[in-house]
Amino acid sequence: MSYIGSKPADAVLETDDITDGVITTSKLADDSVTNPKLSTGSQQNFRNIIINGDMSIAQRGTSASGLTGGAYNTADRFYLNMGTAGTWTNTISTDVPTGQGFAKSFKLDCTTANASLSAGSYMTVQQRFEGQNLQYLKKGTANAESLTLSFWVKSNKTGTYIAYLRDGDNTRDISKSYTIDSANTWEKKTLTFAGDTTGTLDNDNNLSFYVYFWLAAGTDYTSGTLATSWQSSTAANNAVGQVNLADSTSNEWLITGVQLEAGTTASDFEFLPVDVNLQRCQRYYTQVATLGGLNGHNFFYGYNVSEAPGCVIFPTTMRTTPTVTTYDNAGNSGAIHKFGSPDISGVTVARASTTGYGTLNTSGSFVAGGIYIGTWKADAEL
Repeated sequence: MSYIGSKPADAVLETDDITDGVITTSKLADDSVTNPKLSTGSQQNFRNIIINGDMSIAQRGTSASGLTGGAYNTADRFYLNMGTAGTWTNTISTDVPTGQGFAKSFKLDCTTANASLSAGSYMTVQQRFEGQNLQYLKKGTANAESLTLSFWVKSNKTGTYIAYLRDGDNTRDISKSYTIDSANTWEKKTLTFAGDTTGTLDNDNNLSFYVYFWLAAGTDYTSGTLATSWQSSTAANNAVGQVNLADSTSNEWLITGVQLEAGTTASDFEFLPVDVNLQRCQRYYTQVATLGGLNGHNFFYGYNVSEAPGCVIFPTTMRTTPTVTTYDNAGNSGAIHKFGSPDISGVTVARASTTGYGTLNTSGSFVAGGIYIGTWKADAEL
């Protein structure tokens, strides 16, 4: 069909609109091409705000037991936080959803139960974020982006669970419930949180934002009304309806494929190459291959009784100047090993930076000209 002048915008799509398989720009409505429809391009890359959502990186180890408080234990960037909510073992498991591309999951097993939580009891799995990485969310403006959280979860304990976002800069939060419907079955969950037009995030490398997965909560966190829209923080509204995962030593909870992205729809999980994923984790924590062993170590040269210069270059620039701890070959912290002599204890690090450090100090005595070895870890977690 031919037209006098230009073709009307609402004209039916015809063969002359497509050339070599390409639809002309005039046939695309404004905002009709969204991020999930793009297969390439900068908007597609790193769309997942969560780091290590497939649990593939676990620099600290793959198992930790006797857990009763807050710590990074296994999977990098996933912080387990609890108070008077039983005792737990955290492992990196190979139990994963079938046919989804995942190889590992984050698993919690209850080893000492607490069936009667105190008012202040809590248990959460968190990821924490720098404000400077989230400026594109336009939080605190009229154009604030919605956020969609998707993940695979499995537990023998069915019922209602709570996912929660927290703006730490402005003390604001929002919660959404989800249900584990079938015991011991992998289920995919998708939750969308509205954009928050109040409270901008600080544009720096400090802690600004959190994602929580609630697992147990006392009445301090459950006695109100669930805050399903953004609010000034009221603890009683955070986890209303949350089941008590800590009520039996038979209970376990597994999660993988965690993704948080701008928009109101969940796209397929963004798998990253292992080297890229590792480097993103090393911004917050890095270590020699084996702490307290000779499978990876650094050499230091005894300069005088109080100093041993050496050179450790971190594999990537860390978020901030880290806390660096050395280990001798027996695994003792704050120590290094000298061949043929007793290990040196009381070792501290001088001139630390975000890219490395160069001098060890000690309250003991180095041997001038002596060669020392030590493993180390560097922690710049939020």
